[in-house]
Amino acid sequence: MALKPLTGTKVFLMLVAFFGVVIAVNVTMMKLAIATLPGTDVDSPYAAGLTYEREISAAQDQAARKWQVNAHIERRADGGAVLQVEARDAAGRPMTGLKFGGRLERPTDKRADLAVELTEAGIGIYRGTAASIAPGQWDLVIEGAARGTRVFLSRNRVILD
Repeated sequence: MALKPLTGTKVFLMLVAFFGVVIAVNVTMMKLAIATLPGTDVDSPYAAGLTYEREISAAQDQAARKWQVNAHIERRADGGAVLQVEARDAAGRPMTGLKFGGRLERPTDKRADLAVELTEAGIGIYRGTAASIAPGQWDLVIEGAARGTRVFLSRNRVILD
């Protein structure tokens, strides 16, 4: 059994094949890394930094109102969930006429975030449903607005089974 001699052409083709595989793997890994970027908190840290002072002022205004806002989320048997928010003013009276909205945000993947539209179901009680929610950790974000201005913001970590 005679071995064929190793020629310059064979060495060149082996080098091209080796580096071709390395480049193909690098390009694939780069595309996958870019596609999974949505784990970031904000799209633009620079823009978030510019609004930081306004967020601090809004939080101070919210604390001064001394509202009592309680949220409860309950899983249904079909995999959905019901979100209920009860809002009371500093004196404990139910607040009506506000526009509340809720979001369930996945801490690890923004693509899985779900908006929950809340409607006033009773005096000071706002309720909404989400169709299908995967089990695990979520951030429950509740925003309240009056006359088009956000007057309440709450973010809490919840675990849904």
